[in-house]
Amino acid sequence: MKTPKEIYNRRKKYYDRLIQRQTSSINFISNLRLFVFLLGITASILFYLSMVYMLCIGAFLLFAAVFFVLMNIHNKIIENKELARSLFNSNTDALKRIDGDWHEFHDCGDDFKDDKHPYSDDLDIFGKGSLFQYINTAVTFTGRNLLANLLAKSDNKLDAIIKRQDAIKELSALVGWRQRLHAYGISKQSPNPDSLFSWSNIRQPFYLKKTVLFASYILPGITICLILLAAFSPNITYQLPLLAMAGQYLILKYKAKSRNEALNTISGYNSNIQSYWRMLKHFEKHHFNSHYLLTLKKKLISSDGKSAHLQVERLSYILNDLISNRHNSIYAIINVITLWDYHCMIALENWKNKSGHLIKEWIDVIGELEALSSLSIVSFDHPNWIFPTIKDAANSDNMIAAKAMGHPLLPDSRVYNDLHIGEANKALLITGSNMSGKSTLLRTSGINLVLAYSGASVCAEAFTCSIMELYTCMRIRDDLENSISSFYAEILRVKMIVEAAKTKKNIFFLLDEIFKGTNSQDRHMGAKLLIKQLLDCKTIGLISTHDLELGDLEQESHGNIKNYHFREYYENDKIHFDYKLHPGISTTRNAMYLMKMAGIDIKEETI
Repeated sequence: MKTPKEIYNRRKKYYDRLIQRQTSSINFISNLRLFVFLLGITASILFYLSMVYMLCIGAFLLFAAVFFVLMNIHNKIIENKELARSLFNSNTDALKRIDGDWHEFHDCGDDFKDDKHPYSDDLDIFGKGSLFQYINTAVTFTGRNLLANLLAKSDNKLDAIIKRQDAIKELSALVGWRQRLHAYGISKQSPNPDSLFSWSNIRQPFYLKKTVLFASYILPGITICLILLAAFSPNITYQLPLLAMAGQYLILKYKAKSRNEALNTISGYNSNIQSYWRMLKHFEKHHFNSHYLLTLKKKLISSDGKSAHLQVERLSYILNDLISNRHNSIYAIINVITLWDYHCMIALENWKNKSGHLIKEWIDVIGELEALSSLSIVSFDHPNWIFPTIKDAANSDNMIAAKAMGHPLLPDSRVYNDLHIGEANKALLITGSNMSGKSTLLRTSGINLVLAYSGASVCAEAFTCSIMELYTCMRIRDDLENSISSFYAEILRVKMIVEAAKTKKNIFFLLDEIFKGTNSQDRHMGAKLLIKQLLDCKTIGLISTHDLELGDLEQESHGNIKNYHFREYYENDKIHFDYKLHPGISTTRNAMYLMKMAGIDIKEETI
């Protein structure tokens, strides 16, 4: 069985060869078009000079037809080449992800960062080097936001998680399908679709009135007839067509502002509408088995049995064939003669009446597909990771039981640890020297919970957890703008966790070096009171600390709190860490050695 890396490499090579063939075809057809053009012109001129006028016209029409056929073929190959280029880039990025070079991906989700969020900032969910940067392949505005919501505000209901798991398992195996969904979604920009939704819900029934429909066809017909008569008949003067055009110019002035706003709004989404159409068609044409994906598919069929991609295709046609030339230099003249803006509005209002109320639901489906596809990357790239067993908190105590759990964002050299909380103990107190792995363990457990609740696989050999709300207090910074010190910011963070715990929610907390901004006596006393208060509620969690005195809590809590530690060893005057979790309180310190390694002059007798 091929590894994910071998699959990505094979697909990358295939699309590289395809791009080369398409480039050769494009160059060949370009030269052929030039040859046909020159041959057609030459033949037409020769027949004309020979006064064989019928052959002159025939040659011109024949070569013009061949030229336009070649032009369509040329444009189609260019479009296919762009698709192949996108698929080539998808496999290039996939290889970077496997090789650990994903930190250079452009979209790191900085716009979702929130240092007041219960856990996202502490667990590197968004931002440089984040989980979002690692897995995201969503390119639409809605897809990015729905993925961010799954990682930051997941629907933590057991049924919803299991359905997402099933969908992600199915999508994980469909690497080609997922990459095409991504490629079809790429457009020049991905703006917020709220303006599109507002446009689709605003009706302008004026353009569907029978008198307006009648006038929009009859008046331009009369005007065109007058123009032709004025050109070929001496009995009709040019004043009559000019007068007709002046009347139509005045008609175009009526409701011009609202009409231009509507047309400009929808025109701004032209490339996105085409992307939506391709993505919907791609989804609707494939057969799926999971309940979640089948439910999404049902949302794309209207009450009259028409599929979403056909309805969006109609909108794309209106945009490309009727509206796209509005900024052309001669459009103003054509518009006056034909009342073209009215025809555009009539077509759009007809479309909105039939399909406008559904477009938000369709785009939401696309967003969900993109989010699920992004999460599917985790299990495909790491087939040895497992889908966790989730327990409903209503039927079980808060708990996590993990075997060989590692941090998903670390390279394959990561160290794995077992973790058991909630059965015999509600909290683990982790001690250890600096850089020994305490904070990493806390983040490892937290980020794997985020993946578990999103429906994705987790970095472990076995993982069982109940459904809990996640709260962390780890990275605390000054807020100079609001004159808040790091210690007071930590107090506010702790307050948020305590208030959440008092609401009788099921809470999983991660506390890293709590109250480090104050003196040792206050820190020790404050941490002790906080931990006891949290454990009186429906909470479990991990606490890392340098305060070895807090180890007394294991005896005081009658085993409700268990002591664990990380250790280091020294070899050839160098410090080494095994990053393995051991029972009991830490017995080593390394601050002086680390200072010495950093180049700070420390006298030997102080170490």
